[in-house]
Amino acid sequence: MPIFISRLLARMVFLRSWATPAIVSVFVFATAWPLMAWAEGPDNPLVDPANYWWWFIVTASTVGYGDFFPETAGGHLVGVYVIIGGIATLTTVFTKLAAVLETARGRHMQGAITVTATGHIVLLGYTPGRTERIADELMADCDQELVLCTWDDVATHPIPDRDIAFVRGELTDVDVLRRAGAHRASTVLVDVRDDNEALAVALTVDRIQSGAHVVVTLRDMARASQIGYIDEDIHCVQWHTPRMVTEELESPGITEVYAELLTHGGANTYSMTLPEPVGTVRVGDCQRALGEQHGATLLAAQSGDDLLVNPSWDVELAPGATLYYMAASRIPTERLTDSLRATV
Repeated sequence: MPIFISRLLARMVFLRSWATPAIVSVFVFATAWPLMAWAEGPDNPLVDPANYWWWFIVTASTVGYGDFFPETAGGHLVGVYVIIGGIATLTTVFTKLAAVLETARGRHMQGAITVTATGHIVLLGYTPGRTERIADELMADCDQELVLCTWDDVATHPIPDRDIAFVRGELTDVDVLRRAGAHRASTVLVDVRDDNEALAVALTVDRIQSGAHVVVTLRDMARASQIGYIDEDIHCVQWHTPRMVTEELESPGITEVYAELLTHGGANTYSMTLPEPVGTVRVGDCQRALGEQHGATLLAAQSGDDLLVNPSWDVELAPGATLYYMAASRIPTERLTDSLRATV
């Protein structure tokens, strides 16, 4: 009988079915019961239907409480048969479980999975080092799930040590983007190998996505007008500034603010040295003078060797400190000095 069970088990393990352990358990249970009843006779409470199932479970699992047990040599042999069947069943379960886990890991590493998440961030494209930096910054500042979707030339998950889902395929294929859940994502970054690819991938994203914040990185920002033909709401960012990319992903529209600051004729940034006659002033006094009288905003202050970006209003600045402010035009030093004197 054990030889028969081992051969049957080998065949069933080969089938790699979850039904295998159930079939083995039912077979051993059904065959051991009449054998135990024949070997022990009706006087042993073990063969009673109310007791046998309990004895079978604790024996097959090799726990063995000892509340019921066979007393004859034949009963002992049947008990050994049940133990072997139990071990075979558990072995089958563990083998199948290991196979399932290995298959799942293989699909994850090879990018063959289908993402079911909603409201996540999808990164389209992979550049060694750069993508890791963007992913790390996003994971540090937000709790949204990340999905990396790359071209087929990335054979396996390039950053398996991060908790990032991986999908691989043709990025201009709608089905591939759907496997990455791009149609359910809250944010999509198109960060591919060149601007022509960026245009093609952005077009595909626009076909399946209408509500996400879509960001496209470009080497040549002059191509942004072409992206605008696809969808005016797509935000384009200079490819060479990955930090700005993550800021745009986390704070939609921030790159437009940067662009305004860097564009001649818009709001610009200026600096001035705090003059001696003003004396020591608080940052709050500077903020009020700039805001109320000149419509400007203090961005930072250089005090000695320390650069204070967005300084606290309680910080005191001595004469010679440098003020950096944003305004429509440069404020003459004399006018700003008078404003600070009036405030102080």
